[in-house]
Amino acid sequence: MDLGDFLPAYLTEVEELLGAANAHLLALETVIRQGQASPRIARELFRALHTIKGLSAMVDVEPIVSIAHWMEAALRHANQAGGRLAESSIEPLMEGLRAIEQRVRQLADDKPVSAAPQGLLERLEGLEATASGASAKPPPPVSLELEPALAAKLAPGEQEQLLAGVTAGRRAVRLDYVPSAERAAQGLTINSVRERLGRLGELVKVVPLAGPTTGGGNLTFVLLVLTEASDAELLESLGGPPATLRSLASVTPAEPLPATPLPLDLPVLEEEEEEPSAEPRRGGVLRVEVARLDDALEKLAALVVNRSKLARAVAVLTAAGAPTRDLVLVLQENARQLRDLRASILHLRMVRLREVLERMPLLVRGLRRTTGKQVRLELEVGDAELDKAVADRLLPALIHLVRNAVDHAIERPEERRAAGKPEEGVVRLVCHARSSGRLELCVIDDGRGVNAAAVAARAQAPVPTSSAELLELLCRPGLSTRAAADATSGRGMGMDIVKRVTVDQLGGELHLETKPGVGTTFTLHVPLTITIVDAFVFECAALRYAVAVSAVEEIIEVDPARLVRPPGMAEGGVTLVERRGMAIPLIPLERLLRRDTDRSGPGLKAFIVRQRGAPVAFAVDRLMGQQEIVLRPLEDPLVKVPGVAGATDLGDGQPTLVLDLSALGASRASTARPERMARRGEAQ
Repeated sequence: MDLGDFLPAYLTEVEELLGAANAHLLALETVIRQGQASPRIARELFRALHTIKGLSAMVDVEPIVSIAHWMEAALRHANQAGGRLAESSIEPLMEGLRAIEQRVRQLADDKPVSAAPQGLLERLEGLEATASGASAKPPPPVSLELEPALAAKLAPGEQEQLLAGVTAGRRAVRLDYVPSAERAAQGLTINSVRERLGRLGELVKVVPLAGPTTGGGNLTFVLLVLTEASDAELLESLGGPPATLRSLASVTPAEPLPATPLPLDLPVLEEEEEEPSAEPRRGGVLRVEVARLDDALEKLAALVVNRSKLARAVAVLTAAGAPTRDLVLVLQENARQLRDLRASILHLRMVRLREVLERMPLLVRGLRRTTGKQVRLELEVGDAELDKAVADRLLPALIHLVRNAVDHAIERPEERRAAGKPEEGVVRLVCHARSSGRLELCVIDDGRGVNAAAVAARAQAPVPTSSAELLELLCRPGLSTRAAADATSGRGMGMDIVKRVTVDQLGGELHLETKPGVGTTFTLHVPLTITIVDAFVFECAALRYAVAVSAVEEIIEVDPARLVRPPGMAEGGVTLVERRGMAIPLIPLERLLRRDTDRSGPGLKAFIVRQRGAPVAFAVDRLMGQQEIVLRPLEDPLVKVPGVAGATDLGDGQPTLVLDLSALGASRASTARPERMARRGEAQ
């Protein structure tokens, strides 16, 4: 069998392990700086490197095996020493991860894999001695009450983990779970027990012990947990009796129990101890290639279009007087099933935002090193999810915003001290899911704020008088406040990319709030998905269009009696319409589309859409309904027009434009302004 057959699975597995290893190493660095140790993090990092080494040996990538081996050697001692690692070890380990990532990319690009750097290998080899010294630290003044047979099952690092947890104020408890067929029928298995306990504390080890049990079985799972939960909560998570609980920590300081030394050439993971073959595994994760999900979505899109065709055919039959009552019922049921199928497929495509951003702390760490600034990143994204396609497009925009915040906004320590701020700056990335099918992301810094005058001078433009105008200047292609580019920024591409991704590609919104000396907030509103969306279908100037439901704040009736026409209408001014006591601009859509109509006034319906944060009403002739549409983006630059998100087939086989009203209004406003100024000039 060709080893190349394993390559896609190898790359997927190693990329995930590298992501986890980076996160663990950053967490370990934070713990070390706090003067503490974390046996769990050290062990997880060690396991990730150990698995990378094993997988790489399987596909014969010797440079990665060598690098992972020496990293693993250093971490093995840290694991045995209860997670203690010298702070000076972090940088070489980080360098090792970067070297592995580089070689994985080479492998993925079908390029020759570079040899392992000798200097790096020597530095990593030197870490082993440092880590060995750290393992000689005396034990903490608490002891564990473990039976010799159970103690022999624990690695020294796991005993250290329990002792460290007790020292930190948590309880170390032993829970005995006895599986049975009756419990399995109730959905209570060792897997579900692990999940329940994982929510109540830190599960250190699961050890299966063979022998007679009180329930008549011959297998007991011993679960060692660090927790702050009550005994009742813990026992309930095991389904109650015959489960038992006992404390592991001794209140009297004592010598640690002897433990079986961990041979250097054996892995810590002992998979055969954790799962019995008699109980089938439930749940878990199934990896699926994105291309397969795209194919499923494409087939769903074809079904959605076909259903629209069917609905039109039924409507024609009904109009002709044919008996279509039963057919309509089937059609309604089909629509419901399609909606369910759509929800299921889109759910499969959703990825956790936290996983998308898992490399962001690494980015900030690198920027901290290259800029010499003290800054930390705080992620507050909760459990937010979004479509894989949206996530892939959004990530570069967020990277640019975070990079700009560190490079341009956060001041150097001495400048922050002089301003009465903490030396360490903060960049926060906050996410809120909105009920309209959109996600709100904010990149917030506590830096110096944006100097509007400096930006205007750089752009050779008047000083902006509002945040929206300042944002327009910042997003001008090629504009940079830097006199010269460096490795981090200065090429004038960042904000232009952020706007193109957020507004042009995703049909979202981008806002800016900044205050000198206090900080800056960039807010992005983006849709959760962009392929199959619910849309309003409407008519304007005898043509049909669609607009995404998530982009529309409200639909109002246009009452001609409540319109306000301020002076200057002849020079291109806009009509105002009253909306709950507030006057907002009312723009006839046919004017933006430059189409003629027989009407003398605006249409009878209007969509309220946020444009640069302010509500704007777009008048149309007739609202025809709401339906699911398949959004096909216009990729050809010759037909790509600002304000047109794409095209769709409503079932009649004819392309219908899907409008981005906010972008359409903004683009027309930017072109109308010079025209008005020209007309005024001619009038004078």
